[in-house]
Amino acid sequence: MQYRHRIGPVTHVFNDLRELMAKATPARSGDVLAGVAAKSAEERVAAQMCLADLPLSTFLNEALIPYEGDEVTRLIVDRHDADAFAPIRALTVGGFRDWLLSDQVDSETLKKLAAGVTPEMAAAVSKLMRNQDLILAARKCNVVTRFRNTLGLPERLAVRLQPNHPTDDARGIAASILDGLLYGCGDAVIGINPASEDPTKLAQLWRMLDELIRRFEIPTQSCVLTHVTRQLDAISAGEPLDLIFQSIAGSEAANRSFGIDLALLREAHSAALSLKRGTVGDDVMYFETGQGSALSANAHHGVDQQTMETRAYAVAREFRPLLVNTVVGFIGPEYLYDGKQIIRAGLEDHFCGKLMGLPMGVDVCYTNHAEADQDDMDTLLTLLGAAGVNYIMGVPGADDIMLNYQSTSFHDALYLREVLGLKRAPEFEVWLEKMRLTDHTGKLADGSASLALPALRKFTDDSAA
Repeated sequence: MQYRHRIGPVTHVFNDLRELMAKATPARSGDVLAGVAAKSAEERVAAQMCLADLPLSTFLNEALIPYEGDEVTRLIVDRHDADAFAPIRALTVGGFRDWLLSDQVDSETLKKLAAGVTPEMAAAVSKLMRNQDLILAARKCNVVTRFRNTLGLPERLAVRLQPNHPTDDARGIAASILDGLLYGCGDAVIGINPASEDPTKLAQLWRMLDELIRRFEIPTQSCVLTHVTRQLDAISAGEPLDLIFQSIAGSEAANRSFGIDLALLREAHSAALSLKRGTVGDDVMYFETGQGSALSANAHHGVDQQTMETRAYAVAREFRPLLVNTVVGFIGPEYLYDGKQIIRAGLEDHFCGKLMGLPMGVDVCYTNHAEADQDDMDTLLTLLGAAGVNYIMGVPGADDIMLNYQSTSFHDALYLREVLGLKRAPEFEVWLEKMRLTDHTGKLADGSASLALPALRKFTDDSAA
């Protein structure tokens, strides 16, 4: 079906919904690379105005990727909750934007709505929003998850402690973990991206993290971010896994490029649940996404990269994850060229994920060859804090020496909590005060007075053995 919008003497024609969505997307390098971007600012505005008048129900009748050939599309269609959708059934995309920003819509309203919002609806409404709209609407979405602590409560900010090492050196990893704990980080997860896929080395990492958490009774969870099949093998071998991690994308073909499908994820979810390692909940999955992944795998089906990203959230939503993280600037300037595009994409991803009921974190990051710097990341970090992001990354010095990209540091988390008055996960906050790592207000205490510091240092030394 064609869509048309007239501006002055020019009638802009969009051949189908896929083209309309792509042309309405704010400018980004990935869509130019894919050949789907608007050719002018006028064409983009025409597409946005046409999209604003489109009934939301259109997305239930016109699939961007055919149902018969894509299991992600089938998941989206088959899982759609018509009852949850009912309050917005009569709205256009523009009307949906106005409704989301209205005073009548609160956190409870959006919680009930989430299962009725398809990825394409979320992507469409985000294309009509300014940055401040994305922040305001996302702030209304509180998505709470639990494993060994409670994440996503209002006025809380968690941190993934990311102690990567280029050779998976146990002492180096343990030293980074100690550094992060002393700065009050690690409540979201202590998660290692391993440099090696050697099962023996992976097992050593899982055991080290398990021993650390058990010995010091830390109310957090661990994860080694290797391929899901490695994690299934580890579970079969009796290794102590907390969370199952996997990168996911928005089409069957893109997920196939990651070596996964929905059946494999269901198997992993069931295996993790069988371990019963959570203490306050059983949300056991950790997913990472990022705009551009489907295009980089030549599996985008002509759909713009931001809409493809939201489709990945449908995959995540199927498995009740503890954590979802868009690694927003990681793929590079071919997909998000500069700080402006990265900032916009981070706010879009966070809003769309939250609207769909996901516990969204953002890796506020960029590669060294992007036209971006740490000032851009400070801006995005602050905006996401205002938007109610569930968690961010904590990397020593903000420079990941294994993955070779720039992210956010332990100090950045201190800054954001101080400026916006944000607390840590409640169980983790109690533990930090008990260990005298923080005082009763949540501020860092004198490390030398900590009950845990000598033992943590010994753990670091022992890890080298």
